[in-house]
Amino acid sequence: MSRRWTARLALVTGLAALVVLVLFGGLASLLLMAVGWAGLVLTAAGVWWMLTHTGWIRVLAGMLVVLAPLAVLLLYSAAGLLWVVLASLALWALAVAAGSAALAEDGPGMPERSAERIEKPFLIMNPRSGGGKVEKFGLAARARELGAEVVVLDPERPQDVAELARRAVADGADLLGVAGGDGTQALVAAVAVEHDIPFMVISAGTRNHFAMDLGLDRQDPSRCLEALTDAVELRVDLGYVHEGEPGEGNTKNDGNTGNTGNTGRVFVNSASFGVYAEVVQSPAYRDDKAGTILEMLPALLTHAAGSRLTVQADELALDGPQAVLVSNNPYQKGDSAGLGRRERLDSGALGILGVEVSSAAEAAGLLLHGRQGRGLTAATAREVVVDADAPSIPVGVDGEALVLSTPVRCRIAPGALRVRVPRHRPGVPRAAAPMDWRRVRKLALTMGRAATGRGAA
Repeated sequence: MSRRWTARLALVTGLAALVVLVLFGGLASLLLMAVGWAGLVLTAAGVWWMLTHTGWIRVLAGMLVVLAPLAVLLLYSAAGLLWVVLASLALWALAVAAGSAALAEDGPGMPERSAERIEKPFLIMNPRSGGGKVEKFGLAARARELGAEVVVLDPERPQDVAELARRAVADGADLLGVAGGDGTQALVAAVAVEHDIPFMVISAGTRNHFAMDLGLDRQDPSRCLEALTDAVELRVDLGYVHEGEPGEGNTKNDGNTGNTGNTGRVFVNSASFGVYAEVVQSPAYRDDKAGTILEMLPALLTHAAGSRLTVQADELALDGPQAVLVSNNPYQKGDSAGLGRRERLDSGALGILGVEVSSAAEAAGLLLHGRQGRGLTAATAREVVVDADAPSIPVGVDGEALVLSTPVRCRIAPGALRVRVPRHRPGVPRAAAPMDWRRVRKLALTMGRAATGRGAA
């Protein structure tokens, strides 16, 4: 369907959502809308109180989270208008989805270059990643058939994957690749950058954020192996996280963490600070994730525990955010959560998301308004400095839990990594755009006139 007709669909279904509500709800439709908004606000407030309190207050807040939406549904049902509300919401959701799709634009995409011939590819595969995708899809055997040397990691004997990659390069490897999680991808990608050789991603992890933003097939990781035979090359950015003041000369190397002193630790996706980083550091987190989160959140969200962060990035300054995410290229603005995917990986800028919520009202606003909510800050920068009232802070780097000396500096290295990808791959979708009904209306009407010759001057 063309963008013009998609925009028209958005207008028609949006109007239909209002017509259904008013026609079948009558004057009661205004009351229904007010009740619905009130239910959302109470639910959001209940979530905030449940996360920031313990004991009987948490119990009452949990009851509010359950009872508020249930009461709204019962009121709708008692009025005989539940089907009206559900139908209107379904039509409105379709309208917003169609409008967003119509406004999405086909960007130029990341430039592709001809891939050089490779003679000795070296691949590292983690059999535990993604619930056993390496074995499920026969990745090791298939890669060997295509001429690659493959090392399948032993889950019972932890190995330094960066050192494995360096030895392979010393033995003549002219391509490094990983079938595993994003953290492992980052460690080996750093070695590929050191030696300026291509890097290959095999989407065998659980979430595969990096693979997704490269346009690779996440459902069938074996298709990524096509990069060994029919490939193009992309130049993408890398994020680096450094600990301590610049020029301190810290040259420690802690093996699997990938710290190499002043060169920093590479991240292909993100470095997270604050609540999430603090929680995953807890020894109890691995055995009881939900319980650990509920136990630690009240103190962390209210600044009764954990470090108080400050963030400086160009003109942006944040004082006391509960959570900060620094990403290798910004996430799409059209995504309500801001964490769906990145439009490209070669913009030369870090993405910054900071969460600073101090009350139930701000929590409700964040739920209702998403990225436009008062408690969420989104920006871009070439360098981000995160400091704290402590000599060291927990940092989550591509899912790996680290503790780094403050201040922690994140920077972007434009075009640092050569990534070899299959010539034919699912690809990155159109760049998402914030919903704008005026633009949707203009797109539906103006393009229609132009198509029939009426839009000419």
